[in-house]
This record gives sequence, structure tokens and C-alpha cells, in this order.
Amino acid sequence: METSPVTCRTLETFYHIDSHSFEKQYKESISGFRTWEQSEHAEEWLLFPENIGPRLAIDESSLSNGELYTFITNRDRHTGEGCLVAVVSGTKSEDVIQVPRQMDEDVRESMEEVTLGLSGAMRKIVSVAFPKARRVIDRFHIQKLACDAVQEIRVAHRWDALQESNDGMEECRHTGKTYAPFRFPNGDTRPELLTRSRYLLFKSADKWTERQKERAKILFEEYPDIRLAYSLSHSLRMIFSKNTIKDAARLSMARWYNKVDDSGLKQFNVIAATFYEHYDEILNFYNNRSSNAAAESFNAKIKLFRANLHGVADRKSFLFRIAKIYGYPH
Repeated sequence: METSPVTCRTLETFYHIDSHSFEKQYKESISGFRTWEQSEHAEEWLLFPENIGPRLAIDESSLSNGELYTFITNRDRHTGEGCLVAVVSGTKSEDVIQVPRQMDEDVRESMEEVTLGLSGAMRKIVSVAFPKARRVIDRFHIQKLACDAVQEIRVAHRWDALQESNDGMEECRHTGKTYAPFRFPNGDTRPELLTRSRYLLFKSADKWTERQKERAKILFEEYPDIRLAYSLSHSLRMIFSKNTIKDAARLSMARWYNKVDDSGLKQFNVIAATFYEHYDEILNFYNNRSSNAAAESFNAKIKLFRANLHGVADRKSFLFRIAKIYGYPH
């Protein structure tokens, strides 16, 4: 039996679902958004005390237009169902502290460990909200400071090389000569050498390609301060990579601190000061080799979710969806 064109059009209309209409129906009728028990205060804070665990992570993330929220997650849930403990608008410690303090004091004092970054506000939040928990500053934040110091030195030399190149071209223009820049044996000009060395300075030497090895050899011969900075950064990475005990790590870090002091590199003074300020919390990494990777992973999921929705048009609705996925059992 043949289907008439009219029937086909009718079926097409029947099965066609307008995405905007479906999204509205989901929000208004299907999802439970309108009867959400945390709706009244959702844009300011959310709390899921049933998701608490002995090991937490705290970090900040942007939802839209640079507006930061503080997220507290249960590390043992591995960014999965029921990992979300609290969400608070902003990063001001006085505001954030009030949300976890709504939980029973006995529960908060039973926390064993909280991983966090270098933020002073996060440190204060943890010390007040979870006073008996061991604070562990994420080692990757420390390593990033070292990498940033290396790159700062490289970039400063790059600007000098670009200025030198521009001066050479200007001089040739005035004298009517053809500008021919100096090139190293690998074919790089000086600005190119400094630009193309960026990524190799993030890697261990044993992971360099043959071309990177050649470029690094030239770079370190031309710029001993970059070689020294790279050596300090790599040494710090190795301290964290070794499967050692806390006391041995303490000695290794003290030696590293002395190397920084002897180097005279002002870019590493910030890291040395950070070590001095957070010494014990950095060393707490060696108790369980804990990191804030769970918080970083959760932030990545938030960013991906935000990208898939092409931004956050309705903040409360967005937070509701996060709560449904990570705050409540499925």
C-alpha cells in the first residue's frame, strides 16, 4: 500500500521536534527544575552533605563571563555520580566558609585530607570549614610556577632578539643594504630559536626529538641562564616524581632551595618564597601522593558542558543540570 504525500508530510510534522521547544519543555515540565528544593538559593550556593567523604578537593571555576564559583568535590568519587559536595558563588573565603559550615561539626571534623591550589582564600576556607583535615597543596601548581619562570626568561630574551633584528633591518634600510639575518647551524634565526624552543622547555630531555636536542644544545650555549632555569625546573619535577618518603623529600627540597638561592635568578625567588610559606602543605603530598587532579578533571567537565551548551544563558538552569549529574544519585 502506497503512502500519500499528505500522510508523509503529516508523519514528518508529527516526528519533527524543534530543539528550542524541547529544551523549554525539558526545563519547565520534565526535568523537575521548577520544583527543585535548592532553587531559591541555587545561584548563590548549593550543598550536598550526603556526598561528603574523608578526602575532598577544592578549586574555582568560571561558569560565564569570568564569574567564578568555588567547587568542593569528593575525590573518592572520581568526578562521577555523587562527587559534588558544594558550589558557592565567588571565591571570598568568608562567603564560601558559611556553606560547608551548615553541615554537622562532627562530619566536618572527620575530614582527613583536602587538596587545593596556592590560593590563600582556599587555604583559609579549608582551615576553618575542615579544621582537622590535612591540607595538601597540589604539586602541579608548584611545577607550573617553575615552568612559568623558565618561559619568562625565554620570552625576555626573545623580545631582545626581536629588537636586535628590527634594529638590523632598520640599519640596512638606511644604508641601502640587503638584510641577511644570522642563522644558527640548524637554520634558526635568533628570534626563531627562542620562539621554537618553547615546547622543548616543558619536556624532559629524554623526551626530546633529534631536532629538539639540536635546538636545545644551541639554546643553552647561547643563553646559560635559560639552561640554569631549565635545570632548576627539571630538578623540581624529579623531586616530585621520585617515590620517596616525606623526610627524604624535605632534604631534597632544602637542597633545591639552596640551588635557587645560589642561581641568582630572580624569577625563581617567587617559587622559593612560596616554598617557605607553604612548606609543610607541599610536603604533605608525600603522605599519600595526593594531587588536585580530581578538581582539575571536574573543572574540565564543567568547561566541556558549557561549550556544548554554547555558553551559559541561564545560570540557575546550568547549575541545576550540574547538580542533577554530579550532585544527586541517578
